[in-house]
Amino acid sequence: MGDLLLPLALALLTLLSEAQVRMDKARSEEESEAGLFRRVKRGWVWNQFFVLEEYTGLEPLYIGKLHSDMDLGDGSIKYILSGDGAGTTFTIDDSTGDIHAIKRLDREVKAQYLLRAQAWNRQTDRPLEPESEFIVKIQDINDNEPKFLDGPYQATIPEMSTIGTEVIRLTATDADDPTYGNSARVVYSILQGQPYFSVEPKTGVVRVSLAGMDREVRENYSIIIQAKDMGGQLGGLAGTTVVNITLSDVNDNPPMFDQKLYQMSVLESALVGSVVGRIRAKDRDIGINAEMRYSIIDGDGRDTFDISTDHTNLFGIITIKKPLNFESKASYTLKIEGANTHLDHRFLDKGPFSHVTIVHVSVEDIDEPPEFSSAAYYIEVSEEAEIGTVFKTVSARDPDASNNSIRYSIEMTTDLGKYFYIDITSGALMTVLALDREELSWHNITVLAMEMNNPSMIGNVSVAVKILDVNDNPPLLTQYFEAFVCESAKAGQLIQTVTAIDPDDPLGGQHFYYSLAPEAANNPNFTLRDNQDNTAWILTRRGGWSQQDQSVYYLPIFISDGELPVQTSTSTLTIRVCSCDVEGNVMSCNAEAYHLPASLSRGALIAILACIFVMLVMILLMLSLRSHRKKPYLHDEEDNVHENIVRYDDEGGGEEDTEAFDIAAMWNPHEAHLVGKQRQDMLPEIESLSRYVPLACVGWPGSVCVGGDSNVQGYVLSKLLEADLDPCAPPYDSLQTYAYEGEGSVAESLSSLQSGCSNTDHEYDYLNDWGPRFKKLAEMYGVLETNNPPMW
Repeated sequence: MGDLLLPLALALLTLLSEAQVRMDKARSEEESEAGLFRRVKRGWVWNQFFVLEEYTGLEPLYIGKLHSDMDLGDGSIKYILSGDGAGTTFTIDDSTGDIHAIKRLDREVKAQYLLRAQAWNRQTDRPLEPESEFIVKIQDINDNEPKFLDGPYQATIPEMSTIGTEVIRLTATDADDPTYGNSARVVYSILQGQPYFSVEPKTGVVRVSLAGMDREVRENYSIIIQAKDMGGQLGGLAGTTVVNITLSDVNDNPPMFDQKLYQMSVLESALVGSVVGRIRAKDRDIGINAEMRYSIIDGDGRDTFDISTDHTNLFGIITIKKPLNFESKASYTLKIEGANTHLDHRFLDKGPFSHVTIVHVSVEDIDEPPEFSSAAYYIEVSEEAEIGTVFKTVSARDPDASNNSIRYSIEMTTDLGKYFYIDITSGALMTVLALDREELSWHNITVLAMEMNNPSMIGNVSVAVKILDVNDNPPLLTQYFEAFVCESAKAGQLIQTVTAIDPDDPLGGQHFYYSLAPEAANNPNFTLRDNQDNTAWILTRRGGWSQQDQSVYYLPIFISDGELPVQTSTSTLTIRVCSCDVEGNVMSCNAEAYHLPASLSRGALIAILACIFVMLVMILLMLSLRSHRKKPYLHDEEDNVHENIVRYDDEGGGEEDTEAFDIAAMWNPHEAHLVGKQRQDMLPEIESLSRYVPLACVGWPGSVCVGGDSNVQGYVLSKLLEADLDPCAPPYDSLQTYAYEGEGSVAESLSSLQSGCSNTDHEYDYLNDWGPRFKKLAEMYGVLETNNPPMW
């Protein structure tokens, strides 16, 4: 309490003295404002107020007193306080001018307050003096301890760090006034963490104080640092924080295998690249300091096995480098080294940072399928080989130590034609069907070898059989040719180039020889020239060709190949005589089909087809117009011309209707013939018959007989008369069918109705005597005259 009263008394004395001076100055200023030569001095007792923070008394804290020299103590003066905290933090007695603090003051919240004061006359309610400002300063006391704002702290240092290595720098903050006393002067000390670490009292730097700290022994440390104000003196406030320190790893430990000898095994059937096993050289270090590189440095398995590091860079993976065979070698020895990949040169004296171990690999035996002496077989067999010929013997053996007996067979799906057979015990391949290279030139079969004691163990091998060619096929023309010769062709003119094919395939290539067949060798019409390049030309020997004399020639061509045994054939070339234009293009041949010459261009063919298409369209158009022009008289679809009676119920168009139907023709067709007026919509076909056959007598009155009774017209007219006299017959314009063949033809009857009565073959030699109209029939059915020209 004494500590608080002494500063308060000093503050009051200072306040009174300064307030007196201020009041005198205020009066002089007021007097100067009242008159030109009158000074008005202010009546304030003025000074700066000081007050200690954190007052904890029950009564309001007295700050100071405001007094005006115009105040006579009669209560006529009223003091008014305004500014920072007026009315809330500070209050003033308006009669006495005493200022009090009604709230607890904290310098760390607000260090000073700016206030304004003024004296008023209570009767006039007017200010007696101008408003003045003053400051209330809050004096600091040591009421805040130092604080570590970012704690707890984390720090990392390498293991084996030397003494004095800086770990972390700490700073504590004190909210007290650093310019007033020792309230904010901080001193650091370590409360926990000795003897490993220490802290500098003034700077707060934490340092290593013990050498040789090993991460593998202890990795984490937790220390407590204290910060105390008042310069560390007794009575000062203190704050603490925790620092967690971790030792990072360095490569100060060499690797080491757990075992000096490792035992591993692997099946001999394991594929190349298969994993045999893995090993690890352990290292007390971590991270990159524990990463390893493995290598095989010695041993009889260096060429058979390989070792690599896995993705973690910790383990060594042993794999197969070459195929294994228990019968060849049953075990291997590997000398393997494991070494660190990252070295720390500061700790090389703790090395070497590598270690060596031995790995023994045993190969386990398995039952393996038979193996053939060759990976594949290639065999050549002549296509003329006799059935039962042995052309190859394959052999296989059991690779196991038991060496079981082997049985051979051919896989059925590879020899669907069953051309071959293999001896079950010897492996001898032979033919069972005739071979034909032109039908199948290669046979790819699979031979199987099976162990007798274990049928599931089956080996296989591919056998490619090539069928060798033998000249056993004759050459033939490339295709059936039809050539033509123009009627205007001259002697020696080329009319066709012929080529041949041969399914055989001689080693030296095909060589064909052409000539005319012996029976046509001396023909006067055509000759053949062998071009010695597997082609031949057909040339004319004469000119003056005529379709009338002979339209078709047949030329036999003899072809032979150059291989032994020589094969020959004879093919016939058909040559037609055609009429051609001046450029040699075919215009027309005989009625039989012919091939257009090769010189006919594509444009000409398109033009011909276009003309044919236009003609077809015109014909269809004409037929369509004609069908529209001829409309039937009966529109009922169910009406039949032969069976219905046509009725005419209309009255007609009168006497002037000249287009009406002549009903008289319905009753007497003869009268219709005699009457001069005929139907305009139909002409009887009887008149057309009269142009070819003489008229006959008909049994009606007034008829005239011309010609005999046995002719077509007479027969038809008789039928017409019979129909006209029959009241039940159809009308005149109905369709009538007469099964009458007719008479009077020079060819007599050509019908086949009576041909069944004769069992003899017909002879048509008489067709040649009927004239040019029957020339075509004579050529088709007649007997060739003995003086016809030759075929070639």
